[in-house]
Amino acid sequence: MSKSGKIRNPLRRRILRELTGDWKKYIVVVLFLIFMVGFISGMYVANGSMLAEFEESASKYRREDGHFILYEKADRDFIDAVEKEESVTIYKDHFKTQRESWSDDIEGTEKLSEKQKKELKIRIYPVRKKINLACVMSGRLPEKEGEIAIDRMHADNVGLKPGDTLKAGEKKLKITGLVSNSDYTTLYENSSDIMFDALTFDVGIVTKETFDELSAPVHYAYSYYCSTKPGNAEADPAKDDVEEKKRADDMVETLFEEALKRGNRIEDYVPAYANQAIQFAPEDFSTDMAMGGVILYVLIVVLAFVFAITISNTITRESTVIGTLRASGYTRTELVRHYMAAPIIVTLIGGAIGNVLGYTLFKDIVVSMYYNSYGLPEYQTRMSGEALIKTTLIPIAIMFAVNLIVIVRKLRCTPLQFLRRDLKKQRKRKTVRLPGKRFLPRFRLRVLLQNLPGYAVLFAGIVFVMIMLAMAVGLPDSLHYYQNKAPEMMLAPHQTVLRSYRDETGAVLKTKAKGAEKFAMASLIRQEGGRREDIEAFGISKNSRYVTESELDGLSEKEVLVSKAYAAKFNAAEGDTIRLSAKYEKKSYRFKVAGINSYESGCAVFMPISRFCKLFDLENDEFSGWFSEKTVSDIDQKYILNEITAKDIRKMTDQLDHSFGGYMIYFQYLCIALAAVLMFLLTKLIVERNENAISMTKILGYTNGEIARVYLTATTIAVIISEVIAVYIGCAAMSELWKVMMSRMNGWFDFFISRSGIAKMLVYVFIAYLIVMAVDFRRIRKIPMDEALKNVE
Repeated sequence: MSKSGKIRNPLRRRILRELTGDWKKYIVVVLFLIFMVGFISGMYVANGSMLAEFEESASKYRREDGHFILYEKADRDFIDAVEKEESVTIYKDHFKTQRESWSDDIEGTEKLSEKQKKELKIRIYPVRKKINLACVMSGRLPEKEGEIAIDRMHADNVGLKPGDTLKAGEKKLKITGLVSNSDYTTLYENSSDIMFDALTFDVGIVTKETFDELSAPVHYAYSYYCSTKPGNAEADPAKDDVEEKKRADDMVETLFEEALKRGNRIEDYVPAYANQAIQFAPEDFSTDMAMGGVILYVLIVVLAFVFAITISNTITRESTVIGTLRASGYTRTELVRHYMAAPIIVTLIGGAIGNVLGYTLFKDIVVSMYYNSYGLPEYQTRMSGEALIKTTLIPIAIMFAVNLIVIVRKLRCTPLQFLRRDLKKQRKRKTVRLPGKRFLPRFRLRVLLQNLPGYAVLFAGIVFVMIMLAMAVGLPDSLHYYQNKAPEMMLAPHQTVLRSYRDETGAVLKTKAKGAEKFAMASLIRQEGGRREDIEAFGISKNSRYVTESELDGLSEKEVLVSKAYAAKFNAAEGDTIRLSAKYEKKSYRFKVAGINSYESGCAVFMPISRFCKLFDLENDEFSGWFSEKTVSDIDQKYILNEITAKDIRKMTDQLDHSFGGYMIYFQYLCIALAAVLMFLLTKLIVERNENAISMTKILGYTNGEIARVYLTATTIAVIISEVIAVYIGCAAMSELWKVMMSRMNGWFDFFISRSGIAKMLVYVFIAYLIVMAVDFRRIRKIPMDEALKNVE
């Protein structure tokens, strides 16, 4: 009795006793929750802060609203006409591209392979003061001739630092600073690339004098800044997306008309909303937060069912006590509150500590992961109420709802039923007759049938682990598969794209490169919802040695072949009709799919070159470049726009391997730990539920080993069956998730997991189970023989 004279509720004392009595289980759950909540909370805080900084940086660093590149320098009349028509301000943003190299004696630059060092290139701008300003991360901007500031992310990846010297072409430049360029938060060389490349692609800033001294040809790029912006994005983001796209469509139409008037051509045009170099990082932040939330909630649901089964077993074990309490006047609501207390307290503790760590330790870990992949500017941590709601309040609500449903259903029995231990809602059915004559096999089967609810939750947990393992094992497998297969994925070993097919005298360019074959190419767009996908249209020479499908020469006027990548990404099949739009004009084209080409490194359509020239209003002898077996080296380099080789595919896989490959190893270990935790909790319940039966078998003379073979063999069978089914579900689910991820990128490559990878997944989960099985065997040994005698009815 308390000092106030009121009788204390004895149920309150039992809460603490229950928590301390089974402290090992609750410590495991709390630590697990702290880690998961902490990491997801850190992700919400870090991503939210970086997204806020990204929005502010648009005006802070005067980030472009788009840019275009012309084949020839624009005159003043061209600039004035576009600015007047579109209410924009256009800034000269020319750049040059050079091969990057450095001395091998610079400490730290051994991070790249010799092959990667040969593929290094740097895009160089003069210091920009009016548009696309740079955030200086360390050091300073160049101030005199012979100095350069380079991208911080690239510098970290290759081991460069302020004070080192690199070569751009043949010119030596001293690095004075590391910067984050507002228009290159992700290092995409071209916005149509499948993946960014922070390993072999760099962006540098030099003085005007240094820029003029570089020997490379100038790319006539211009960035524009809108004088008027779309409305408030927070009020109506969908409306603003539509306005932004309309503005971009109007802009490209005006550019095309003005360029055509002056005999100029557009080499490239990219509005900011479609620029991967600008948009990929913030889109990744948002996606990661959404996926992190889903992972957390799935784990909370699994834990909630673990608690629910635990409490259900506890209610069954304490049924006579509950019957006495109910007969003494305790209401069902009071008992529900009592049994709900433990899971809510544990979730609250895990969520609270996890959030504290999320705002401190885990936030810094998440930030370092993103800075390892993206060229982000400096940012300040911003407090996030969203993190608290999504990582603590929602998990508590999930835990509350699941356990409330289970506990209320379990406590529906009358006090008399509790006293009699008669908790079945239905009459006992006839016992299932088990096959076989031997006792132990039938006993194991009976254990399996009696513990089906626990094994069902165990199966759900293993499925979840297998999905994560499919990513942790499958991503490295996919990368290694495409790294090795890169040469086979090309249309030709070398694909040379020309600026013009005629030289300065008007003569058609020719080459004697081995296997040279003309092709024509145009950039088209496939629009689906708010997503724009660059599609390459190819005109292929007759009797091509590189595109060998026999149907190509027999295609009718509206028929095309589509690449394997296009068919996989957009579910295109033979007989379908597809609609593509011109990139720089208001024209659209409808094609019928006549077949699937084996090309899988890009989304493309193929047609005979004669029909291509007719369709796109080209001269009969016009072409875009050559496919060849060797590099085209017998024409002036000024006529060559680009050369595409297998390295362009490898740079994608190399970058993904650099950004995520190392983390996948740690993620695999995390999955083993997660599997061990889930199986520990669930197998513990199964052993506890059968304590009386285990104690009785000990009385009957069975040894600990024999008893373990009954109960642990039953659980082992359940684990093995669950693994075999779950590995298939995990791989299938990851394939679907991969499609969602690839839908946000240009291009396509399939998710691939090797047989050895599947075997590795099975072994990892079974290793986790072996650890748990050792713990369970120890637990069985500790069950005393008098346990059964204490509970004799």
